Amino acid sequence: MITKKVNGVQEAIEGINSGMTIMFGGFGLCGIPENTIAALVNTSISDLTCISNNAGVDDFGLGLLLQKKQIKKMISSYVGENAEFERQMLSGELEVELTPQGTLAERCRAAQAGIPAFFTPAGYGTEVAEGKEAREFNGKMHIMEEAFKADFSIVKAWKGDEAGNLIFKGTARNFNACMAGAGKITIAEVEELVPVGTLDPNQIHIPGIMVQRIFQGEKFEKRIEQRTVRAKLDN
Repeated sequence: MITKKVNGVQEAIEGINSGMTIMFGGFGLCGIPENTIAALVNTSISDLTCISNNAGVDDFGLGLLLQKKQIKKMISSYVGENAEFERQMLSGELEVELTPQGTLAERCRAAQAGIPAFFTPAGYGTEVAEGKEAREFNGKMHIMEEAFKADFSIVKAWKGDEAGNLIFKGTARNFNACMAGAGKITIAEVEELVPVGTLDPNQIHIPGIMVQRIFQGEKFEKRIEQRTVRAKLDN
């Protein structure tokens, strides 16, 4: 059995260099690869193109890479709760490609499946469609979107085994599932790493063939982006 296990996050990020394109799983702060992002923040790597639903918050997640000006371009579906992301975008310091959320997910999935491009009606007639091929299908106009081309895909899972098989938990599955295998090299950080044969094959979400490196993270804060609670009712 081929093992995908590496000895910690430092070994996992070997080969990531300045100027590369990297996918980061997660949605807001849910299911983000916290340990890998923190490790990249402590390097001198810069000029990254990051593909992610958004960029976390100012002091956590991809927001930390933004603070250190390590990101040259963000390809995302929205700015989110990150004021620094907004500031850099409006000032022209950061190149931003805003993409409809479904299109973003499908561009990841297409890369994962080896599909070079697809047509979607989302964005037709807007700035999103500028410079893209348009065709009519069943009386409705569609634009062509190309699959992403990423050097690395970095995802986070709840459990994984040494062969790279992954299980996600709840909504933390989000973009992690379609980004696994969508980059040339996929790095998976997991909360629990178990021996091969431990996981129930019927519960595995991503097969190990889509993962090249896997390690168990040392610490997960799992911050809540927006804590919303119901007001206390008087008896």
